[in-house]
Amino acid sequence: MQITILGAGILGVCTAWYLAEQGHAVTVIDRQPAAALETSFANGAQISVSFCEPWANAGVPLKVAGWLLADDSPLLFRPRLDPAQWRWGLEFLTQCTSAAFAHNVRQLVALGAYSHTALKALVAETGIEYNRLERGILHFFSSSQGLAAGAKAAELMRSFGVDRRLLSRDEVLAVEPALASYAAHIHGGTYTASDESGDAHVFTQALARLAQARGVQFIWNTQVTGLEAQGGRVNAVLLAEADGQPKRLTTDQVVVALGSYSAPLLAPLGLRLAIYPTKGYSVTLRLLRPEAASTASLMDDARKTAISRLGDDIRIAGTAEMAGYDTRLDTPTARVRGQQLVDRYEQLFPGVADLSQPRFWAGLRPSTPNNLPYIGRAKGFANLWLNTGHGTLGWTHGAGSGKALAELMAGRVPELGFALMR
Repeated sequence: MQITILGAGILGVCTAWYLAEQGHAVTVIDRQPAAALETSFANGAQISVSFCEPWANAGVPLKVAGWLLADDSPLLFRPRLDPAQWRWGLEFLTQCTSAAFAHNVRQLVALGAYSHTALKALVAETGIEYNRLERGILHFFSSSQGLAAGAKAAELMRSFGVDRRLLSRDEVLAVEPALASYAAHIHGGTYTASDESGDAHVFTQALARLAQARGVQFIWNTQVTGLEAQGGRVNAVLLAEADGQPKRLTTDQVVVALGSYSAPLLAPLGLRLAIYPTKGYSVTLRLLRPEAASTASLMDDARKTAISRLGDDIRIAGTAEMAGYDTRLDTPTARVRGQQLVDRYEQLFPGVADLSQPRFWAGLRPSTPNNLPYIGRAKGFANLWLNTGHGTLGWTHGAGSGKALAELMAGRVPELGFALMR
């Protein structure tokens, strides 16, 4: 088949790899000049099968009310005159129950385990280097209340087969000695040794090069403007090239992997995806003292941030802002949130990183109310497929989602405990 994939982030490129492996003629289209230059560019770098709890749980509505408008809150909700935002918010509230939370965790753990296995096999096959560290993920707590909540979460994850261990302060420092200067503030932690970290941008670009060598065609600097559909089939993809010239591309099958931009693209076809962009921030700092920096990937519960080592760099990522399709870094809110990440790293690891040239980034996480992505055939269309809505877990779920969708498109049902669209 001739298959056209829209989007060259981690999801689009992994899907292209597995479809090409099946012998299909695959074309990937992206508005950027290379792969992984948007949401996959500078994320938290964690491959976190065990730390995948959905945002929606029974205690969140009260917390969100307190966080509503504070620029430095972990989740910032900016109300807009946008019906999609309000629909998303109302559906999010329906997921804030214990039963929904347990169901969603079970789904995410199943997809994560399947995807981690797929990623390991892919790395073994290709030999891709991407600053990979198999040192686990350590979640540390700066309050007794946070530790108590973390202990409950660890118990829940163990019930789903995830080995997330509860640690004392001394055990936290044994896993990550670099936290010694902050030890007086640490009450304990949780740890999963099987998780890992690495640079999603580096990995995706390397996989795109290998896919191209396998025969995948990449069309860069080209905007997807719409889909032409009739009678339950997509007949063509409508494009605008770099010079603005319109183009119509016919194809047998279409895969939409455009992250947050999937929802507006598909709305004219009557498909209402519950995806809304959540602006996430990161800063990457050069290490002045690499020997004193952490190597285990960290979750700082007090600030809801991820800290991952990438060679001689350190990546600090976190916070969430629901403010539409805005990726600017020069707004007052963006400056506050970016500087907040720098200041927290210096507080945890004083003098370890060069603070003079921080590399700030913001990207749009394609978030669903229950944190479950869309993977499968779009309802009502014979040749339209979705691989989108992965939120903060695109890197964690990328390889498995691409593999699973390729299996579905071949008429097979992947063996994983995730409720794929059929």
